[in-house]
Amino acid sequence: MRSKHRPQRSCAVCRRKTDKRALTRLVFTAERLRVDPSGKLSGRGAYLCDNADCWMLAAARPVVSKALRRELSEEDRDYLRQMTPS
Repeated sequence: MRSKHRPQRSCAVCRRKTDKRALTRLVFTAERLRVDPSGKLSGRGAYLCDNADCWMLAAARPVVSKALRRELSEEDRDYLRQMTPS
């Protein structure tokens, strides 16, 4: 039997490839950055792994803004710092 296809995505910071469901999707809505737990919100998305270092680097460096093709405000960067997995 063939196994079911599992979509692969890579973390925007560390570039590690893994299953799409194992990563957290970020999407820029009309006004701000949001975590998309369903993976179905419309808009351009970026993925981050559950490594706390990746989340902190995403808040400090422009990697997420490049992936989303949008400049992040300081408010968005604070949101990333708050959402960092422990």
